[in-house]
Formats: sequence, structure tokens, C-alpha cells
Amino acid sequence: MSEVYASRRNRLRERCNASGSATALISRPANVRYLAGAAPRGAVLLLGRREDLLVCLDPPDDRPSEGRPDEALRVHCLRLPGGDPAVAAADLLVGEGGDSLAVEEHHLTVARHRELRAVAPGLRLGDLGGAVEQLRVVKDEEEISCLRIGAEIADQALGELLESILVGRTERHLALELERRLVDHGADGPAFATSVATGPNSGRRGHRPTDRRVEEGDFLSVCLGASYRGYRCEIGRTFVIGTSPADWQIELYDLVFAAQRAGREALAPGAAFRDVDRAARQILDSAGHSEGLAALTGHGVGLEIEEDPQLSPAAMGKLDACVPVTVEPGVHLPGRGGVRIDDTLVVRPEADGGPELLTITTKELLAL
Repeated sequence: MSEVYASRRNRLRERCNASGSATALISRPANVRYLAGAAPRGAVLLLGRREDLLVCLDPPDDRPSEGRPDEALRVHCLRLPGGDPAVAAADLLVGEGGDSLAVEEHHLTVARHRELRAVAPGLRLGDLGGAVEQLRVVKDEEEISCLRIGAEIADQALGELLESILVGRTERHLALELERRLVDHGADGPAFATSVATGPNSGRRGHRPTDRRVEEGDFLSVCLGASYRGYRCEIGRTFVIGTSPADWQIELYDLVFAAQRAGREALAPGAAFRDVDRAARQILDSAGHSEGLAALTGHGVGLEIEEDPQLSPAAMGKLDACVPVTVEPGVHLPGRGGVRIDDTLVVRPEADGGPELLTITTKELLAL
């Protein structure tokens, strides 16, 4: 992996040089991990003139499940407790004669920015912007492999839950059980807070589980994801509890399923972000569900659960190959409940079989 991390840093260095900055300070945790491997909490990466440096509060420890920092990087640990690695990195740069530094202004707090200026008043600070996030959009096959394994773990956990007795159990209890199963099957942990929604709560995006108990005839919508080696995937499904679904449940489910399928089929290299969103959204709009729809149909995933690109009506840009995204339309009817269907896929060209579906739990409307 050292070669991979070195290549990523070189690509960032080329961008920095093109914008007139010879050095950069990476402080956003996901960006540090992308460029330097699994680093201690709070670590920053100094992209230096002569060498790159990982600045930490504590030395890296052995965490085989999460990995270790790039062995080619020199690690500098702060001698005194309570220090700030970002401030220390700026001080080290000044000591080497550096006069400019690009920083991630969207991540640094105002107070931290002031500390940087105070410790290095002669250092010219510029904004690195979202340069690292842009590099992270297209994944290599090693990254996609981690997402694929995470998706398999999430599918396993969900499949086991569906085989258990659900009636009478609370949303909160089911969410906790799902998260335990994720870890049991090898995940670092949940990719995000697991959502379990029943009855009138079902179909809500990002619903926080409550003490409401599962009842016969309920819609049950579940959204969960596994984090594996730092990479995060997502799956969402909706089921009916106990009995054959009612006519309105079948109608609503078929509608959301059609929208989700249209969004999936629109994924292709060169497809505009907004066109993917439109493919799914127009089906729900035409059925009279334009109000209350989520602001986006899907989003990128990787080291964070919500990355670029955003598949939304106003999004600018086009998809590339090897970009993993979610497609997750849903409809919620106040007081009745609703349906969400959510998959993680990797954009692939038609010659390679089209979009690769990572989350494979059935999308058939099951009565559990």
C-alpha cells in the first residue's frame, strides 16, 4: 500500500504546485487516512517540500483491523500533552524555511486558524479547498474491494434479522441487534447510526429508532451499513410484518421500486448527476409525491458515508467509472408510513456489465 499512498500524495502535490503552493497541511481525518493510512486520532499530514510528515499526539499502535500508517512516512509525535498537531506541523515547516502553506479551511476552526497564524506569523496561508475530496471520488479496486466486503457484511446482518421473530420488538432493540451483528461478521462497526422504522415511522430518511414496537401489518424499513477498513457502504430495505401486504402498500412499494430501478439504470460513466436524480424523481413526481421527497436521490460513499458526488436536482458534474454511489429514493405518507429502497453500486461502463450492485439482499416485498 505504500506505493498507493505515495501516488495519492504525489497527485495532490501536483495540484498544490499548479496552484502555487509547495506545501500543504491535511487535517480532515478522512483525508489524512486516504493519503497516509490509518493514523492515530487527531493526526495531521504535512505535505512538505523535502518529505511528508505525519504529526501525531500519540505514536501509532497496533490495530490490525484498522491498519497502520504508511510505513514510508516519517512520524513526529508531540512531546508535550495537550498540543495541537496542526500547529506543531506549521512550526516545523517554519523551522525548515517554509514560507507558504495550503490548509483545509473548510475543516479548520477559526480558533485553530488563529493559532496557526500566531505560531507562524510569517507563513502565508492559502486554502487547499476540496482538493483531497476530489481525488477521493474515483476509487481504486482495493477501495472497491473494501466496500464490497462491507456490503456483504451488511447483507448478512440484515438477512439474519429477517429470519428472527420481529413482532413485539422495539425499533431501538432491532437497531442495536443489527449493529451487533455487523461487528460479529467482521465490520469495524456500523457505517452510521442504524435506522429501523415501523408503522407510521417507516419510509423516513434518517429516522432515529424509538421504543415503538413492531405490529402486525406494519411497514418495516431498515437502513444500515458496515464500515470495513474505514470504507462505508449502505443498504436500505422495506418489508411488511406478519400478513399479506395491503393494496396501498403494494402500490406504494411498486412505485418506489420503479423509481429506484430507474435511478440504478441511469448510472453510467458520463451521466450527469442531475439526470440520475431526475430518472428516479420524475417517477415519484408523476405519481403525486413531489412534496416531501428527499433533497437528493443518492450520494457517493467511501471513507465517509456521504461523499461527493451528490445526485440531486441542482448538482453539477458527470459520473466517472469506479465511483461508488447510493440510489435511495423513498416516499413517506404522514400517519401511515412509507417505503425506502437503498443500494450501494459502483459505476461501471456498459462494456464491463454496467453498474455493479454491491448490496444484494432481495428487493421483493416480503411479508415477514
